[in-house]
Amino acid sequence: MGHSHAVSGAMLYAGSAPFLPPLLLHTTLQPADILMGTVLCAGAALLPDLDHHDGTIANFLGPVSKVLCRFVAWISGGHRHATHSLLFVALMGAGSWAGVTFVGRNFTLGLTFFLLALAIVALRLHPPGDGPASWITIIGLAALGTAGMNKWMPSAPGWLPYAVALGTLAHLLGDCLTKKGAPLLWPHKERYELVLIKRSGNSVETKVLVPVMSLATFVLLWFTAVSPGILG
Repeated sequence: MGHSHAVSGAMLYAGSAPFLPPLLLHTTLQPADILMGTVLCAGAALLPDLDHHDGTIANFLGPVSKVLCRFVAWISGGHRHATHSLLFVALMGAGSWAGVTFVGRNFTLGLTFFLLALAIVALRLHPPGDGPASWITIIGLAALGTAGMNKWMPSAPGWLPYAVALGTLAHLLGDCLTKKGAPLLWPHKERYELVLIKRSGNSVETKVLVPVMSLATFVLLWFTAVSPGILG
């Protein structure tokens, strides 16, 4: 489910922030980068489900997202096809890097707004339902969050494409734990799965995995961002 995907993305980013960015990006993330990246990675973990034209994500920005999801579902072959592959992870990471690097600040803030909106939906920080009250609240909260992050975010945050790619990968790994798995090597059609969750939203997912991942995320953030920020 979306909530589980978001929490898994946040956990992976918070846990990997002290290690992988120095190795892959040759940079050490500051506490603010870790906190912002954790939230945005949670949103990025919903990106593969842009192919689900009738899911929760289809309504997160009202009619705009509805049309977007129908378009993505059409060009990708339907739910759990092209957008659930390692190729999609690479495209999201590379596309984000190109936008941040060559398009500039407007792209960075637009992507931040989009990912924040996804995170707000996944973490259920908006009124229930998919009517105007819901998506208008999502837009307002995402806009406020983007304005706040604008003050702290570097001009060209190298960690943002990393957060996008990692969140997208987290989604694929999560789907591999369910029935039907994910076609990681698309366009090769074989689906990869290690079924730990027989039905999305069951007690294993909601009562075990989500609480454990949520707790792990907060613990990791304390050691990687909050505590160093206080001591620094």
